[in-house]
Amino acid sequence: MRRRTVTAGNLDEILQLTAPAEAPEQPAAPPAAAPAPREDHGLRTEFEFELPRGYVDEAGTVHRHGAMRLATARDELRPQIDLRVKENPAYLSVVLLSQVITRLGNITDVHAGIVERMYATDVAFLQDFYRRVNSEGHTRAAVTCPHCEGGFEVDLSGGRLGES
Repeated sequence: MRRRTVTAGNLDEILQLTAPAEAPEQPAAPPAAAPAPREDHGLRTEFEFELPRGYVDEAGTVHRHGAMRLATARDELRPQIDLRVKENPAYLSVVLLSQVITRLGNITDVHAGIVERMYATDVAFLQDFYRRVNSEGHTRAAVTCPHCEGGFEVDLSGGRLGES
């Protein structure tokens, strides 16, 4: 292989020498059809939830309903380089939850400061919800009635009993 020094003066000459040979004119191909619409494979990427207590903002408004999206590999890796997490590993869940919660009431910019100010019961609920959504792919939990000891499933996403 021959090494060649390129300068601005001879760049055009080198481009001409290395250009692929032009193919003879071919009739124009018919225009490509519009791409087929994407099929919906039924993958659910966002899950609604209802907090047990609710986040109280500065104005005193309680936000209980929200949505969490599926986590990506980047979501799980990013907290590892966060200085707050390096100083206090327990902060990992705060950073992680703030990245995957897409909405909390009418708040769409959910950041670590909001998760920090949540009640511990709500953070525990969100940690369990995150685990279920990202590990098991659903929001149902098997429970046992304390009175009759009958087993059944409940949906943790916050629907009222008897509603679908």
